[in-house]
Amino acid sequence: MSLDKKNIRTLTLEELMDFFKENDMPTFRAKQVYEWLWKKSVSSFEEMRNVSKETIQLLDEHFVILHAKITESQKSADRTIKSAFGLYDNNNVEGVLIPTKSRMTACISSQVGCSLTCKFCATGKLDRLRNLHADEIYDQIFMLNEQALSNYNQKLSNIVYMGMGEPLLNYRNVLESIDKITSTDGLGMSPKRITVSTAGIAKLIKKLGDDEVKFNLALSLHAANDKKRDYIMPINEQNSLEALKEAIVYFYEKTQTRITYEYIIFKDFNDEISDAQELASFAKITPCKINIIEYNPIDDGEFQQAKREKVYAFVSYLESKNLIVNVRRSRGKDIDAACGQLANKLVKS
Repeated sequence: MSLDKKNIRTLTLEELMDFFKENDMPTFRAKQVYEWLWKKSVSSFEEMRNVSKETIQLLDEHFVILHAKITESQKSADRTIKSAFGLYDNNNVEGVLIPTKSRMTACISSQVGCSLTCKFCATGKLDRLRNLHADEIYDQIFMLNEQALSNYNQKLSNIVYMGMGEPLLNYRNVLESIDKITSTDGLGMSPKRITVSTAGIAKLIKKLGDDEVKFNLALSLHAANDKKRDYIMPINEQNSLEALKEAIVYFYEKTQTRITYEYIIFKDFNDEISDAQELASFAKITPCKINIIEYNPIDDGEFQQAKREKVYAFVSYLESKNLIVNVRRSRGKDIDAACGQLANKLVKS
């Protein structure tokens, strides 16, 4: 799709007001249009019902709304819903709605594909084609919220940037999308309900601290041993555990936000008590919590789920060191919607 018109959602409210001034139209129109674009998330100017035909014509001459759309959805036996989002350039990303008794969580993507090649992740086997724009990230959340309301009569309570891509490698757009989600002009959600998950890029974790972000940070750790982490997560070769420690301490000092460590436990790889000892030592650097996540198999079959008794022993050791530990059972495995399984397998319409 060639773009001879500007994407209107790249404009701030002030820039939109300037546009109306330049075209000798009242600036209050800008606020009306802005509300339609974000709070109501319309996909065409014609849907703006309280805006004059003259205004719609003017907008249509200069701008386009590049709205993502749901092209396919699948519902799991556990009520998890995975959706494919079609983008303006015919690329696709996937997002997941995860309902539980206490939460309604949207898991969203930040990139088309991924460049990190983590061995246990289906998305890591795709090429990274491009970063998502802030409005494309926002569209996923808006539509998953609509999906939550229509399917479960509940609105979203939590958002996790844990879908396709590495959020910190799309730093500006991710932070812009969070600004819009938390703004009264957007969805008005609390930043404390939002978690950004990173594979661990030390300098950008420090930048989050410098920017004094209010949302939560999760680190996909999966091994607290450089040799093992190098093997499953090549990014560790440039972002060693020592470098990550320094960045996490810096982030905590700047934000006072407790970090979450995500640890997928693999059979005969990182499931021994010695691995738990390394994890406990690493985790003690700042206040934190640890999510132990069961492995979700992908097509290559290199890794397997750890045995249940190994998981229990692992968790018991961590708890004996006064660490906060949660065991996360996978959701949506039957539709490849669980952690690490997103790989654009849904059919495009």
